[in-house]
Amino acid sequence: MAEVTLIGPGKGNLLGPDFWAEVPRVFAELDRDETIRAVVLTGSGGSFSYGLDLIAFGQRWQGLFNGAPGLAGPRTRLHDEIRVMQDAVTAIAECRKPVVAAVSGWCIGGGVDVIAACDVRYASSEARFSVREVRMAMVADLGSLQRLPAIIGDGHFRELALTGKDVDAAWAERIGLVNRVLPGPDEVLDTAREFADEVAKNPPLAVQGVKQVLDAERASRVQIGLKQVAAWNAAFLSSEDLIEAVTAFSERRSPDFTGQ
Repeated sequence: MAEVTLIGPGKGNLLGPDFWAEVPRVFAELDRDETIRAVVLTGSGGSFSYGLDLIAFGQRWQGLFNGAPGLAGPRTRLHDEIRVMQDAVTAIAECRKPVVAAVSGWCIGGGVDVIAACDVRYASSEARFSVREVRMAMVADLGSLQRLPAIIGDGHFRELALTGKDVDAAWAERIGLVNRVLPGPDEVLDTAREFADEVAKNPPLAVQGVKQVLDAERASRVQIGLKQVAAWNAAFLSSEDLIEAVTAFSERRSPDFTGQ
């Protein structure tokens, strides 16, 4: 068994540039390591992840939103960046070793994309979840729109994705977003480790075969959806509503969206 822990930057394990560079490498190494039979993925500091590091990527992408809306160059570079980030999350899903997420505290936006790529999810009772991108004038583009309907059903997921509301662990368990809710962070991590140990006792090739067969049907559908949303956001992510969402967030006020 191996454990992967999300660490920073800042409060809430924001998913910054280092995360997107390191995750594919880490999970490729775990996939190759024959001594590893299961992986536990968790967060540090009391939360799983607050999601994408908006400040870091706002600075990184600033030049992609300059100039006339029809300029193809910036749109192409943004599309390429989105595809790289999608591939990082997909590296978790494509790891042949089963991956179990142990979630405590907040799991927001990109954090939900990450746990959707895992095979099993456990949560502590104080955990909170939010597919919050729509509230930030974004279409979620890193996998939750493609992976979660098969996990929790289309209707429940549309409720999450279209409202961007926060839900507690009990609600997440009722709809199947998490397999089980445990009293606290220690218990959820212990349960995730127990699952990984139980998996590790089984024949490794058979375990990997089960995972690959289960994933085979949905893999092409997920990839088609990822390509579509990358193209959509490359075209439409640059908007006045996005600027308003980020500004309102930094000023701690309610946004005023105009559809522009």
